Amino acid sequence: MLQRTTLRDVLYVNPQPSCLGLFPTLRASGWEPHAVTTPEQFRRLTRSRECNVGILRLENQSDLGAFPDLSELLAEQNREWVALLTKEAVNDPEVRRLIAECFFDFHTLPLSPEHMMTTLGHAYGMASLKRLDLEKSLGKLEEAEMVGCSPVMLALFRNIRKVAGTEAAVFITGETGTGKELTAQAIHERSSRAGGPFVTINCGAIPSSLIQSELFGYEKGAFTGAMQRKIGRIEAASGGTIFLDEIGDLPMDLQANLLRFLQEKQIDRVGGKDPVTVDVRVIAATHVDLEMAVAAGRFRQDLYHRLNVLGLRVPSLRERSGDIEVLARHFFTQFSDGRRRSLRGFSREAMEAMTKHDWPGNVRELINRVRRAVVMCEGRTISSGDMGFEAVSSRHQMLTLDEARNQAEQQVILSAMNRNVNNLARTARDLGVSRVTLYRLIDKHQLRGHTAE
Repeated sequence: MLQRTTLRDVLYVNPQPSCLGLFPTLRASGWEPHAVTTPEQFRRLTRSRECNVGILRLENQSDLGAFPDLSELLAEQNREWVALLTKEAVNDPEVRRLIAECFFDFHTLPLSPEHMMTTLGHAYGMASLKRLDLEKSLGKLEEAEMVGCSPVMLALFRNIRKVAGTEAAVFITGETGTGKELTAQAIHERSSRAGGPFVTINCGAIPSSLIQSELFGYEKGAFTGAMQRKIGRIEAASGGTIFLDEIGDLPMDLQANLLRFLQEKQIDRVGGKDPVTVDVRVIAATHVDLEMAVAAGRFRQDLYHRLNVLGLRVPSLRERSGDIEVLARHFFTQFSDGRRRSLRGFSREAMEAMTKHDWPGNVRELINRVRRAVVMCEGRTISSGDMGFEAVSSRHQMLTLDEARNQAEQQVILSAMNRNVNNLARTARDLGVSRVTLYRLIDKHQLRGHTAE
């Protein structure tokens, strides 16, 4: 019995759809070609298939007109490209620039099938190595664009996979900008509800007068202007997941309605007479301390315990400082988007500034600073100034051991002098040194102006 060989996918981009003569040779050599002739087909196919290798066939420079954003498309994913070119295309400067910047290799027509298959094999191996290295180094959850390889993030990734397999409510905490919605989306995409909707509502961004109708919907004629029935966000998420962001901002009167829904899996539309049964999983998140809010009477304790069945905490960027460089390079790749080939990345000074920054806005702040830098940078590498950091010399940022010792010694002497109202005899006794030694230290640290004989 013959064993069936699995064909490896290869993307075949060809502005001339009639030129498909290579397909039989590819299939005979273990490849499954997928042809695209437009950018729309390209994006649609690459969303559904993970092709490690791509082939681009160009007859002449005019073929580039069919793909006006070709450089951006080629750089979209971790894929190696091989070009098939006519001699006319090879002689075109624009085509040569594109090949030099974006391609693993190229072949001129007419084609040698043996050489082409060897090149494709090498390109596939290189792409596989890069993809494996990227996944190991970033610990990336592809669906939600979460990136990190620090211990706290790897622990979060493991916990996401654990809670995704249940139907229980999940409560996510973390500072603003840490990625709580991405965490919720990652849970949804790994759950049995992944085929259903993922609906988000920010409880702090909607006026309190509108939250009830947004969450639960309303019937026609429920109030002035209700010209037809409206389905609320919870009902719209039926069969999937509802993500209630900033749940701590939900008004007290609506907390009772939400509690009833969690208990009975039913909602009442505004102006409705009959309850509506809804099958939805609830994930909630907040950046505030709900236990303190419960103690202060601002949040219902029974609702808190209903929401906080499975708790996840998303770490701040300060807690995962080892991820800063990985994240910065990841977002740089996203925002540079192949448009500025002269921009190579971050300077050492910019990296140092990033590691020393406190990141009160967490990953969201890092995203904004990298996006700004890509726009503002005029050189080949991004500086700390491009990212909006003040330029501070390394000497002021880090002390030598002698400088630290001198500063500490000076501070101890000044504190003792203040305690003893500048009486040097008592100061010397406090410090356990002779008056001669104290005089020498005062001269050393230039503290004469602080003494009173």
